[in-house]
Amino acid sequence: PPRDRTAAAMSAPEGWTVKESRSRPGVMYYVNNHTGETQWEMPTAPATAGVGPDEVRASHILCKHTGSRRPASWREDPITRTKEEALERLQAFRDAIVEGKADFAEIASKESDCSSARKGGDLGPFSRGMMQKPFEDATYALKVGELSGIVDTDSGVHIILRTG
Repeated sequence: PPRDRTAAAMSAPEGWTVKESRSRPGVMYYVNNHTGETQWEMPTAPATAGVGPDEVRASHILCKHTGSRRPASWREDPITRTKEEALERLQAFRDAIVEGKADFAEIASKESDCSSARKGGDLGPFSRGMMQKPFEDATYALKVGELSGIVDTDSGVHIILRTG
């Protein structure tokens, strides 16, 4: 998706506003005018308000690696772990959660490479076309309260907890 000041980057589906990042000049992000939620990926569908009948809500833990689209995060810049190390790290988090030894939101707030960490990994509600396809498909396949296996996207590797 375009991340510059081209005409394509400045246009977004209905209900979305395109803004330039203050921390990353020249990089655009998208704001849902109904909910205030933001995302780096250009949305492919009009913005909606709240969790509607075709929407889901999820939290996730993202573990970036050197092959990630943007190998940097609020925790570490640059990211130096390999994809294999990221997979091992994420699997250990998942195992601890499943075994009841750790809390999802607590791990997300301390360990996730996504800015959603400050909200315990909560991404808020979203509909089809708003997230990378593997992430979207995995989330929609989960039942509310269910935890995914490891999901691989251009951003890195994730575990997803469907919350709505």
